[in-house]
Amino acid sequence: MGDRDGIFAGDDPFAIIRSWLAEAEASEPNDPNAIALATADADGLPDIRMVLLKDIDGAGLDGSFVFYTNYESAKGQQLAVNGQAAFVMHWKSLRRQIRVRGTVTREDGPQADAYYASRALQSRLGAWASAQSQPLESRASLMAATARQGLVHGTNPPRPPFWGGFRIAPSQIEFWADGAFRLHDRFCWRKQETAWTITRLSP
Repeated sequence: MGDRDGIFAGDDPFAIIRSWLAEAEASEPNDPNAIALATADADGLPDIRMVLLKDIDGAGLDGSFVFYTNYESAKGQQLAVNGQAAFVMHWKSLRRQIRVRGTVTREDGPQADAYYASRALQSRLGAWASAQSQPLESRASLMAATARQGLVHGTNPPRPPFWGGFRIAPSQIEFWADGAFRLHDRFCWRKQETAWTITRLSP
């Protein structure tokens, strides 16, 4: 693809993503790793929310994306039902975005333990205290529940069994960059058995 050069150049989509994210980390004022994560419930009704992408693992056909949450949250239950998700990363400062679609599995082992242990203590206790997505009487009741978890678990709480990671293995990745007069550049990567196929899309 002769005109896929500059910021779009390369044979590994994960290398491009890491490069774009590194640029965003230098220019975005807050949370350059924020993604809008889309899921669907058992009836097929879409749902979407912002989460933080915490790991970009691997490369080529074996690359994947990891975020963390309460497995009993709305998104956790929706992912358990259909095991598919999509997300978009959008950087206003760079005028670029990346769209991803793929299948989802739990990341529930040492990598999840390590990430949980890296969080601030109050965040770790909060994971124990919060019945995520469920009705909450008040913020005061949440803070009281967090304090009680501190009495139970002390300063080194284990990762809750209902809290961990989800790993998205992409089947499709699209790179988008703003163009003059809305003539944007778009390249869609689709995963095949032995390689990615790359197609330039109309804006």
